[in-house]
Amino acid sequence: MAVSIMVPNQIIPDLAASYAAADRWVAANLLPYLPRTRVKYLLVGNEVLSDGSIAASTWTRIVPAMENLHRNLRARRVKLGTTLAMDALVTGAFPRPPSAAAFRPDIAESVMRPLLRFLEGTNSYYFVDAYTYFVWAGSNGTVPLDYALLQPATRARYVDPGTGLTYTNLLDEMLDAVGAAISKLGHGGVRIAIAETGWPNGGDYDQIGANVRNAAVYNRNLAARMARNPGTPARPGARMPVFVFSLYNENLKPGPGTERHWGIYYANGTAVYPVDLTGRRPLWAYPPLPAPENDTPYKGPIWCVLAAHAGRKLNETAVGDALTYACGQGNGTCDAIQPGGECFQPNTGAAHASYK
Repeated sequence: MAVSIMVPNQIIPDLAASYAAADRWVAANLLPYLPRTRVKYLLVGNEVLSDGSIAASTWTRIVPAMENLHRNLRARRVKLGTTLAMDALVTGAFPRPPSAAAFRPDIAESVMRPLLRFLEGTNSYYFVDAYTYFVWAGSNGTVPLDYALLQPATRARYVDPGTGLTYTNLLDEMLDAVGAAISKLGHGGVRIAIAETGWPNGGDYDQIGANVRNAAVYNRNLAARMARNPGTPARPGARMPVFVFSLYNENLKPGPGTERHWGIYYANGTAVYPVDLTGRRPLWAYPPLPAPENDTPYKGPIWCVLAAHAGRKLNETAVGDALTYACGQGNGTCDAIQPGGECFQPNTGAAHASYK
């Protein structure tokens, strides 16, 4: 099994500063596992260009860090890259038409041009995190669900007015938008790899379309499509490494409910749904899936009720953390349980977590 490993964002400046620091990192974190582990990719940072707080300290140091690491790994056939979200483009996750896409002006010359030059010179990949789920969920119904799920039988089509190319799924649009931005900087030969893609199998009440049925359909269609090696309309036949996010539901991960529900397996190791990631299993050969229950926005009343567990002590820390997250969204949800609010008393975590 080929694997990819990642350099943490926070140490990129140190690796860029000296060959010695890069050599020490490789010696401690990579060499002990070779050649028993087939490390194919070393990704220097995760969505670094999405974090404006490290722009000054880290953005322009990505390529120098990659160059220092590459010196050590040149003979080991480990490709270097960095993962970038769709927000590296001016128009973000849904750049339509794809042919009009371009990189953000704050990174185009200072970061992207040297990065693409490095990737082209080392025959590596531009690694993109491409999630059709987020585009569909935020489209207010303008993107058909089947189009986002890569359904082969969908009737939805989009024709790029700039190229005349016809698109039958949202993922191809996103990938060709990245390709167009790459070409605009004069490095159209750089190959694209999908560092992350997938669909959540569950989530909060207001996170539409996050269910087992859609997650299974997306990943099955993705595997079947990539097994055929179709490329994209703008890059037909292009071979593309793909990483599915994720292997397990991360049941302790903070944030919205979808953050804990991207896995093919539950945290205990049982399958959420069957999927053949080789793409060889015909779609009709899978067992029936549960019907989706949240493909349209929930319009009913909602309130929080703290789950009662008889005989078990309340985890005040966990409840407090959950309240801090829920009340930090800036939408007035928790006004009633703030000091002076009509539901502030009794002033306990259990009471504040259960009100309407």
